[in-house]
Amino acid sequence: MEVGEVADPGEPGPGQVLVRPEAVGICGSDLHFFTGELATPPAFGSQYPRVQGHEFAGVVEALGPGGPPGLAVGQRVAVHPLSSCGRCRACRIGRPNACPYFRLVGVHVDGALAERVTVAAGQVFDVGDLPPVLGAFCEPMSIAVRALVRGAVAGGDPVVVLGAGPIGQAVTIGALDRGARVLITDVVADRLAPAAAAGADVLRADEADVVAAARDWAGDEGPAVVVDCTGQPSAIADAVTMVSPAGRVVVVGISHDEVALPVNAFTRKELDLLGSTVCTRADFAEAVQLVGRHRAQVERLVTHQVPLPEAPAAVENALRRPGDVMKLVIRVDAA
Repeated sequence: MEVGEVADPGEPGPGQVLVRPEAVGICGSDLHFFTGELATPPAFGSQYPRVQGHEFAGVVEALGPGGPPGLAVGQRVAVHPLSSCGRCRACRIGRPNACPYFRLVGVHVDGALAERVTVAAGQVFDVGDLPPVLGAFCEPMSIAVRALVRGAVAGGDPVVVLGAGPIGQAVTIGALDRGARVLITDVVADRLAPAAAAGADVLRADEADVVAAARDWAGDEGPAVVVDCTGQPSAIADAVTMVSPAGRVVVVGISHDEVALPVNAFTRKELDLLGSTVCTRADFAEAVQLVGRHRAQVERLVTHQVPLPEAPAAVENALRRPGDVMKLVIRVDAA
């Protein structure tokens, strides 16, 4: 990774918006993309070089013709980074986030770690008076919203969240906002503190029998919903074991590993095992509102902020010391 000069995107075309990024969050998938562990399909063209950055907030600098009403130059916005094909089965049934041909800003096309970026007007959401750093967290919060939608989390549900990284924290905030009870687990003690401050119960996964403790905490034969934010095979197996009969397991964590699961757990308990990926526009809109309602909780998650010239060193640090970095934000406006 290096900081250098790239071509200016120029004036926005029809239905486009030119955004001046202010704050860009770095997530685990950014790191996996940087190291090459996540690869784009060959049909999408060369993976590198690529300007990264898909979690971002910025200011509208120019509007192309034909944009939606309500957008204006000078507005602070968050950007839903996904665009879909509109033709495949997933798109036709109203789930464009599962489109096999989707493209993400910062992954398939150049992203927000730059002074200007052009995006489709339909991907831009007004964030009102949210500071840039909080606006940038709307994207990870939208991942959490999608997981909660998939898990049909409702008030009073006992929900167990496996993994207390940024997505696990966002799932916790969103579930508590819906009136659920939440237990969150992790092997890193410091990662549990923000969730506890938000109102969740916490459990050190390396100091207890997680399945037994979660079932005891939930009562009534186990938690109604378990959300895995780790991608670890052992955690997903634990989720299937601990969830209640007629319960729902939602897998958000990304991994290429294989998981061995007992088939009779599904037939005996009639479980729903659900995947969750990215989000829809409606999910993103809800995420903006969630971040606005829970500013203090989100602020606790941003542990590192650096200006754009320091991005390569900051990303290297996040790769080398992942347990110390909850959420790294690159301040493009401080460059």
